[in-house]
Amino acid sequence: MLIKRTHIAPALFLALAAPATALAADGGEAGSRIGVTDAQVAEIAPLQRPIDRFQHVIHKLTRQIRAEHRAELRRQRRELFASLPGGVTIGTLESIAACESGGDPAAVSSDGSYRGKYQFDFGTWESVGGSGDPAAAPEQEQDYRAALLYSQSGSSPWPVCG
Repeated sequence: MLIKRTHIAPALFLALAAPATALAADGGEAGSRIGVTDAQVAEIAPLQRPIDRFQHVIHKLTRQIRAEHRAELRRQRRELFASLPGGVTIGTLESIAACESGGDPAAVSSDGSYRGKYQFDFGTWESVGGSGDPAAAPEQEQDYRAALLYSQSGSSPWPVCG
């Protein structure tokens, strides 16, 4: 009888493939034979599919990289705001930006006269050293120019949100 190994559990396969009379520990002496009743079934831990483990590792590393990236951005932002003129705080600028544009650096008012995160008009933008379109300027530059304006004029340039 031919037994296919793929259809029988490994412990059962060993028990069927090697009958008790063939297993002798000391070369075939009758008293030292191991019987089938003496056999113990080995516990086999469930195997984890390699792809599941790989995907788990990738997921953890992706989360770690994203967390490190967010931490780096926070550090850069702290450094940027630490060097802002006039002693304006991060919270002050963030509350103005949230009120004016929802924090969107590319925001433009409905009539197009106020632009960017802090809704600068072109004259005010140029008065603090900005050039071009405030809404096209990098967010960090908009933050810097808003801090300059706040250090010069306080909250008065933002009558509703300041």
